[in-house]
Amino acid sequence: MTRIDFYILSSDTPESGDHFACRLAEKAYRAGLRVLVAVDNAERAEALDRLLWTFREDTFLPHDRQQADKQAAVEINCGEDPGPHHGLLINLCSEVPGWFSRFERLAEIVIQQPDALARSRQRYGYFRDRGYPLQSHRISNH
Repeated sequence: MTRIDFYILSSDTPESGDHFACRLAEKAYRAGLRVLVAVDNAERAEALDRLLWTFREDTFLPHDRQQADKQAAVEINCGEDPGPHHGLLINLCSEVPGWFSRFERLAEIVIQQPDALARSRQRYGYFRDRGYPLQSHRISNH
């Protein structure tokens, strides 16, 4: 059963959520996990692709937009079937992808905006009511 982690950031900006997603992807990659980052649309995928190149000066994180003929350690997905992925899903979508349960872990990143908090509370209740193992982590932004 998928383990679900809610990372509750102290910041209210979507950019802080994206930066945290990059840090989390890096940590998972270093631990040997394959990572899929789900986003809502191509524009967001492109922005995250650029951020993954620049979020740290001293780090290279091998990544790519998800393609059937390639399998990077970190892939960005905007709605496609995730294929053989099963490690960590970092969800930056406004909705939970229907295929989330294929993954060992799901990371939900929560920023301090009313709409985002309301969606996160709904998701937490949905997962709790279905018996998924849940963890919450409060993250102070630097």
